[in-house]
Amino acid sequence: MPEVQVEIGGRSFEVACQAGEEHYLKSAAKMLDEEAAVLAAQIGRIPESRMLLMAGLMLADKTAGLQDKLREAEDRMAEKEAELNQLRNAPAPAPERIEVPVIPDAVTETLAEIAARAEALAETVDDARAG
Repeated sequence: MPEVQVEIGGRSFEVACQAGEEHYLKSAAKMLDEEAAVLAAQIGRIPESRMLLMAGLMLADKTAGLQDKLREAEDRMAEKEAELNQLRNAPAPAPERIEVPVIPDAVTETLAEIAARAEALAETVDDARAG
């Protein structure tokens, strides 16, 4: 079992850990050391056991706050997933009916006749100019 040398609050400690977990131990010790540094700056020199207790409590407080935020985020995500499932399982909306006006055949025929007369009139005018 490897032993890792860590420094917390200006004091060195030998700590044993499982093989491969050295990085996690060093990371945890660094967080604890940062909290101990805050305490040392605020209070000054305090006994080792009290410093470790207070630093641990400060980390526990931060952890509890993060757990609350995580729980809130998980609750919001569960609500959104339920809403998404409800939308996915809802029946498809009824098709919307759209009415398109249809031009009666009589109007189409009348317009075609007017167009033919206009073309004939245009030809007559062209012939009169040419001749």
